Amino acid sequence: MLIAEIARKAKVSPATVSRAINQPAIVAPVSLARIQAVMRLHNYHPAPLERRRGPKARKPDLRKIGVWFVGAKSNNPSLNWFQDQLLQIQSGNPRYRVDLSVLFSNTPDELPSRLAEAKLDGLIIQGMEPSPACLARLGHLPHVWFMTRRSTTIGCDFIEPHNEENGQIAADYLKRRGHKSVAVISTDPDYSAIARRIRAFVQHAGEIGLHVHPILGQPNPGVSYLDQINANAESDNLVRRFLAAKPRPSGLYIPVDHFCGSFFRALREAGQQAGRDFDAVLGNFNPVIYHNLDHLPAAVDINLPTLVRKVVDHLMWRIENPGATGRVGITVSPTLIEATPAHGA
Repeated sequence: MLIAEIARKAKVSPATVSRAINQPAIVAPVSLARIQAVMRLHNYHPAPLERRRGPKARKPDLRKIGVWFVGAKSNNPSLNWFQDQLLQIQSGNPRYRVDLSVLFSNTPDELPSRLAEAKLDGLIIQGMEPSPACLARLGHLPHVWFMTRRSTTIGCDFIEPHNEENGQIAADYLKRRGHKSVAVISTDPDYSAIARRIRAFVQHAGEIGLHVHPILGQPNPGVSYLDQINANAESDNLVRRFLAAKPRPSGLYIPVDHFCGSFFRALREAGQQAGRDFDAVLGNFNPVIYHNLDHLPAAVDINLPTLVRKVVDHLMWRIENPGATGRVGITVSPTLIEATPAHGA
């Protein structure tokens, strides 16, 4: 069977068929699946690699990259999420050949002790923003800022979730559910990602005719947010304020999920029942937290696997294009996960 005939049946170009045979990693998944289906249908088997003409797949170079958690202790097991996400990406795509080092520093004013010995090709920075003097000591090492907590003056490229869309999606969801009085509830109002979600929610909710109650905890200046803070004590206070709000909110937006278990428990102890007394939408989707809740509310998923893939891809590009000028910022849009009805509802 000729490549041209495979291309015609798969509705792609002959060049795309050639790439699917020799360099499948660079072919769009939908096209690749169609081509492989045609080849299986006609029992077509490509010639051995050494006998093929045209470009051959080359094993990508192994890159040594680091993830630097600024403002975190090295014994924090909750920071294994980046490694877990990268392993999932690598298992599905062999072009991500990465030797990952996870690095820590207690404050923004110090470099990780293992940075020099790691001999990295590039660095991803996450957590608190390093001081300008600390960033200057990175020299020409390619580096990319990951996630939200950065100032507008930091000079490196950045990859982050679209936090404004997060708040807007939540407001639209509660409006669509028929709520007229809503609340945004958070223990960490001064954390930049949460602050941006709150502002977007409050503004958009007002624009679409909702009455909004911000019910927010106390600011925690200087907290890194990489080391988990126990928010249980604050949940009771937030629930009391929610119950005292007039008109009583029936739609709740919780822009971050790390305290939602204790908050829902405090609501339940106050006689409030999900689906009867309130609807909630979370601004994050962590499967470990979500599937341990007593009910499964709607959630705005920031699409963490896509964010990790984007930041690794972009760091690779910076490594391979050291002379490229300008600052690049990439945001990833979130998606809504609808609420799962409770059994018997």
